[in-house]
Amino acid sequence: MFENLSERLSGVFDRLTKQGALSEEDVKTALREVRVALLEADVSLPVARDFVKKVQDQATGQSVTKSVTPGQQVVKIVHDALVDVLRGDEDLGTLKIDNPPAPILMVGLQGSGKTTTTGKLAKRLKDKEGKRVLMASLDVYRPAAMDQLAVLGAQIGVDTLPIVAGQKPVDIAKRAKQQAALGGYDVYMLDTAGRLQIDEVLMQEVEDVRDVVSPRETLLVVDGLTGQVAVEVAEEFDAKIGISGVVLTRMDGDGRGGAALSMRAVTGKPIRFVGLGEKMDAIETFEPERVAGRILGMGDIVALVEKAQETIEAEQAERMMKRMMKGHFNMNDLKMQLEQMQQMGGMEGMMSMMPGMGKMAKQVQDAGMDDKVIKRQIAMIQSMTKKERANPGLLQASRKKRIVAGAGMQVSDLNKLLKMHRQMSDMMKKMGKMGKGKMLKQAMKGMLGKGGGMGDMAGMDPSQMDPKALEAAAKAMGGGKGMPGGLPGLGGMGGMGLPGGLSGFGKKK
Repeated sequence: MFENLSERLSGVFDRLTKQGALSEEDVKTALREVRVALLEADVSLPVARDFVKKVQDQATGQSVTKSVTPGQQVVKIVHDALVDVLRGDEDLGTLKIDNPPAPILMVGLQGSGKTTTTGKLAKRLKDKEGKRVLMASLDVYRPAAMDQLAVLGAQIGVDTLPIVAGQKPVDIAKRAKQQAALGGYDVYMLDTAGRLQIDEVLMQEVEDVRDVVSPRETLLVVDGLTGQVAVEVAEEFDAKIGISGVVLTRMDGDGRGGAALSMRAVTGKPIRFVGLGEKMDAIETFEPERVAGRILGMGDIVALVEKAQETIEAEQAERMMKRMMKGHFNMNDLKMQLEQMQQMGGMEGMMSMMPGMGKMAKQVQDAGMDDKVIKRQIAMIQSMTKKERANPGLLQASRKKRIVAGAGMQVSDLNKLLKMHRQMSDMMKKMGKMGKGKMLKQAMKGMLGKGGGMGDMAGMDPSQMDPKALEAAAKAMGGGKGMPGGLPGLGGMGGMGLPGGLSGFGKKK
């Protein structure tokens, strides 16, 4: 979503950080480019103007131009200003659902993703906060709208209000309120009807429902791809109904992200959640610091750790850790690592979250090292017998021919995979012998939420990090070649790291 903006800004800041000293003219020239980049990203003009003025006031003072690292000072100021634009004056924290049964009213235009978002939020409340949730559809106009919510409820294991044909939206809302109170539910969510554009009938209907249930939260669902229109819709809904927050959907798309940057500044309402895909768990809380970090190419290590905690099974990872400490690392272990990488969004997904590696993710893509390569490597491992997986040393010419025939690959591809496995195996043995096991275990515990290791990085403020140091660290992890030629630094993440010595990755010939 923010890819183009991120590229433009990183280009501007690269030039700034390379200069030893900065004059006020240098800073002004850079900020002119920042302003153009914001406008191209569909940020509203008043927001872009205020943003640049605020940064310029802070960045042209003596403290910046006379500091040892003026370029990095400017980057930090821009980061802090971005966080302010995204968050506003107050941080509202979690949803207000403290007084059961708490009503949440979902409003928005047709096609913005209200029903799906209702399901996603219900699943999140059930799984992450342990709440009992009841969903009710008030959309009596769109064909099968009520059935859609019932199907979603069955999929995610959340109760939905039984459908009674012919009832008006206000009567359904009253019934949902009564059912939630009698059934001992913590939260009940009301999915209202949408329209192609805002009209009085829709607004009156939503107002009537609001008056009946007095919602604790009124969330407006808007399509992130509509740009500034999303901001205008939010203003109109807030003026007529009063909203407590916004959910931006389709933020995984190729839109320019201007709506997210303008929403808080123009409407005064916070973005509470963002939809990142079609699956029912593809929703995240909107964290201004982390979004600002991603836009400026500082990565999002917290999201990476959270994703790892969700995808790595603790027991399985502990077992694998013990094997690796003894220097045992066979094809089954490599297959497990590759599968965990896929679950975490593949190479590009992981690298985009790692500090200083946003640009390298593009290099990886350009080099043809996409996630299909991981699938092919898994296919080759699956073509092996159990004995061969446990002991790759058995693989001689005839066996190799059989394996690649089964996977539809070349012998050269299998040789690359075996070389990669050997390099990783050697690295594991060295770490075991050199007493780095404790460090590995500590990182592992952090990933599994047991304190220490990567967990400590969750509290790091990206704005305090030296961008050059971050990039140097990323390059060191990538073998210092500008390309990720082996990321042993990730090896401690419960065995889900990027395989060391990525010589096996490349275009299929």
